[in-house]
Amino acid sequence: MKIGVLALQGDFALHTQALERCGAEPVLVRKPEELADLDGLVIPGGESTTVLRLMDAWNFVPAIEKFHAAGKPIFGTCAGLILLARDVSSPSQFSLGLIDVGVERNAYGRQRESFEALATATLGGTPAQIELVFIRAPRIRRIGPGVQTLVTHAGDPVMAQQGTVLVAAFHPELTADLTVHRYFCELVRSARQRTP
Repeated sequence: MKIGVLALQGDFALHTQALERCGAEPVLVRKPEELADLDGLVIPGGESTTVLRLMDAWNFVPAIEKFHAAGKPIFGTCAGLILLARDVSSPSQFSLGLIDVGVERNAYGRQRESFEALATATLGGTPAQIELVFIRAPRIRRIGPGVQTLVTHAGDPVMAQQGTVLVAAFHPELTADLTVHRYFCELVRSARQRTP
């Protein structure tokens, strides 16, 4: 099972390590054509406007839209959430609109206001406590009718899913806990089994 990690900017290396520990074969993706042989894709944290500029320069948007249309799972963390959201504010910017959520950029504060928290998540059927690491994180302000909230913190959704698109406002790759990455790997595995 090959899962790509968009390696244009941000913390892609830690995602590849987590995926490897989950038994997947991670592939660093730097060109749109590299999406062709992949079963899933992670869009990591970073600076969303920088990633957008690089995606635009390499013509990634149509390639990711095609990847999504083929039913292949995509997981966006932090800036990846912003890029996948339907609506983005503070300030508004282009996004792929692949999950029906509205997000506010940097709503949890600046770099110096980064924090960690614990939350209970039921991912894969069994409730488990997971560590949440927030760094200049976006806040999910709106959840569309077809979106499932998977994890909350202080009453706000911080992880959500719509079909094969999974998003998190926090950074699961910055902890030793593989719960979130395992959940995404299972999503990828299930999608592979459904694809003829």
